[in-house]
Amino acid sequence: MNPISFASDVEAAAHLQKSFQSLRGAIKNMVVGQDAVVEGLLISLLCNGHSLLVGVPGLAKTLLVKTIADVLHLSFKRIQFTPDLMPGDITGSEILDETRQFQFVPGPLFANIVLADEINRTPPKTQAALLEAMQERNVTAGGKLYPLPAPFFVLATQNPIEQEGTYPLPEAQLDRFMFQINLDYPSFEEEVAIVRATTDARKVELPKVLDAETLLAYQALVRRVPVPDNVLQYAVGLVHKTRPASSMAPDSTRQYVSYGAGPRASQYLILGAKCHALLRGKYSPDIEDVQAVAPAVLRHRMVRNYKAEAEGLTTDQIVSRLF
Repeated sequence: MNPISFASDVEAAAHLQKSFQSLRGAIKNMVVGQDAVVEGLLISLLCNGHSLLVGVPGLAKTLLVKTIADVLHLSFKRIQFTPDLMPGDITGSEILDETRQFQFVPGPLFANIVLADEINRTPPKTQAALLEAMQERNVTAGGKLYPLPAPFFVLATQNPIEQEGTYPLPEAQLDRFMFQINLDYPSFEEEVAIVRATTDARKVELPKVLDAETLLAYQALVRRVPVPDNVLQYAVGLVHKTRPASSMAPDSTRQYVSYGAGPRASQYLILGAKCHALLRGKYSPDIEDVQAVAPAVLRHRMVRNYKAEAEGLTTDQIVSRLF
């Protein structure tokens, strides 16, 4: 595919809307339902952010990520995280070639979209290697830096039920994910459609909707979207309300939250709101766009205290009280 050039940002925004609808339509050929999940993943990709998918097994998390990579015409690698996985297994390592010279052999992180399956099942040492790749977009091997391909996204999955033998992600690594997207069970009608589609002889051919160059152009467009001062202040104020020590914190935060979100949450709120607005034909985000992406941005950045856990209060419920 050839990259598309745009005469103006208005034309680029209109083309982005059409591409988004085409992407959703193509993904629906393989993945039934999960519309909000698909939109959240695509927004994070358009904002050049990583996402954490949390859901029980069997909800097509792997299929969804693979489908997105296919329709975006991007390279895709899947890493199954296990307790014995070492940093070199994902970043790559240096080996001696025939001429007795060290040669770097890239690991599975060298792809446009990397599915980190069951990310909390690997030890902190390997998680730290992934952290560097997510933040710096390069890996270190043998004292040398090797840049990762652009675009580069980590889409990690996590099972919220079985926690035995896992290594919980530290807050520093959770903060590197733009969104935490929660997957739920499909509805009755959706599950009927899933079973029908997956138990026949049908073979779906996925179209290539976007290429890497056009996706990079869309990411640059999102960055150029202007933001009114009142929306910027609202997003920063929302993040301040998650911090118990802040003078802006409501009673619910002081009662139920141990630690709130950091400044990166404010950045992702604005970036997500910009993209959310563009996809709806608006050239500038408003407060509703910030609120639309707020749960996915904030839910993994707030640490509940004992009282919240004892009362069964989720971070989503705490976030909803901030609006």
